[in-house]
Amino acid sequence: MNEFIPLTWHDTLYLAPELILAAVFLVLIVTDLLLPQRVNRSIIGWLSLGGLLLSLGFVIWRMMDMNPSGVSAEEAAQAGQAISLLGASYRVDDYGNLLKIIFLIGTSLIVLMALGSTQKDEAVTDKAEFYYLLLPATAGAMIMASSGNLVTLYIGLELLSITSYVLVGLRKGSTLSAEAAFKYVVTGGIASAFVLFGMSYLYGVTGSVSLADFPSALPQAFTDYKALVYVGFFFLIAGFGIKIAAAPFHAWAPDVYQGAPTPISAFLAVIAKGAALAAVFRFLYSSAFSLSGGSKDQVGDDVFFALLVIAAAAMLIGTVSALRQKQAKRLLALSGVANAGYLLVPIAISVTIIHSNNFSEFAFYLVAYLLMNVGAFAVVTVIARSSGHEELKGFSGLYYRAPWTAAAMLIFILSLSGLPITGGFFGKLFILLGAASVKAYWLVAIMAVSTVISYYFYFGIIRQMFMRSNDDEEDVVTVPAVTGVVIWICAAATVALGIMPGPMMKWIDTVFSIQADLFVR
Repeated sequence: MNEFIPLTWHDTLYLAPELILAAVFLVLIVTDLLLPQRVNRSIIGWLSLGGLLLSLGFVIWRMMDMNPSGVSAEEAAQAGQAISLLGASYRVDDYGNLLKIIFLIGTSLIVLMALGSTQKDEAVTDKAEFYYLLLPATAGAMIMASSGNLVTLYIGLELLSITSYVLVGLRKGSTLSAEAAFKYVVTGGIASAFVLFGMSYLYGVTGSVSLADFPSALPQAFTDYKALVYVGFFFLIAGFGIKIAAAPFHAWAPDVYQGAPTPISAFLAVIAKGAALAAVFRFLYSSAFSLSGGSKDQVGDDVFFALLVIAAAAMLIGTVSALRQKQAKRLLALSGVANAGYLLVPIAISVTIIHSNNFSEFAFYLVAYLLMNVGAFAVVTVIARSSGHEELKGFSGLYYRAPWTAAAMLIFILSLSGLPITGGFFGKLFILLGAASVKAYWLVAIMAVSTVISYYFYFGIIRQMFMRSNDDEEDVVTVPAVTGVVIWICAAATVALGIMPGPMMKWIDTVFSIQADLFVR
């Protein structure tokens, strides 16, 4: 068991990204209280964006410090060692750094999207809260990515969850938002209870909450308390399944996404989902992985197989459920259920001798998923503002009213569909090839079938934009400047990943090491 060592002033530098978000959050609360009511609260949004970018800068600086160039292999290995804080309860490593970069970039784009849409949303009465509450939510996601024990993981999960509950209900003038917030609190509370219950069982049979102790303690615990180990793992899978919105734990997602402000729907679809997946990735490879691959039946093999079943169910149920959807945000919510299945595949197929780039596949598709989802939700804010609703019929004739916005949406839909030349195509291809390399051909078939099914509802949006006319000439599409920036950053990056996926994959493989960065030791 790792000895608990209190933080020193020097250690706080390692926590600078999280501490910056916490400090900016507190400063913005006070600023909001002191600012006169007549002052536009968009200044809080820009300051929140500044805090996110400053935190991002520190994460990148730390990553560069841990991966120096022009040094010997021995010096590089020494610099790249994971930094353990508070008795290994918190880790600074390239696994966490890569995911923090994704979360911070995603939240920055979402804040920009909100600056273009929320300021004129009369249902959101507390606009300053809308911006600065995203900071502790992002900090919670970052804590989950760097957790070294169950307590830290749960603290990050609750920090992300509680702030998300508030953000979903910020449209106080909307009954849909109130309903969404209530459903999210109830299902989120159940998920947290499942996670905590599962953690308590694993703590009870191992006597430790540290992920570093699990590889040595779990084999004996499995011998002595086989049933309890199964209960612990499967309650954790159920709890995180709700947080990820993977079928059959997804029923809350369409209602919550529809009722929440659109930027918050994007946050739940990308950041909250990505944080839960990141926690599952590290947790399972520090625990269940040590109980898999043996000659006898092992709980680890059953846990990873259960994840494969959930991934397959999510892909099929998500795509089939979306076939009859006529509301844009509900459709994107169900699309997110299917994509949760794709993102679970690299985690669930485990690391083998012939396949060990699971994290590269996961991270690449998470980046592609972030770009195409944030971009699509940004276009939905534009359509909702012009037509007054979020139905798919609002896309009618978009090519004739706003051709460049229609072109960007086409890129996002092609990426969501997994078609060239987009990041989504290569993301799905890498995951599919990874599944094929371990001979999970049944899963490859389900991925292919679900992708083909999704063409129906994705191409329905294309048909609306390019092959339908809009009878209401008053529906003039005006794209706010900041929203346009978000749309075209996402569109350009999506195409760039589709044309040149190699540099991204190579960079991830160069920076990330399974042994040094994923496993907690």
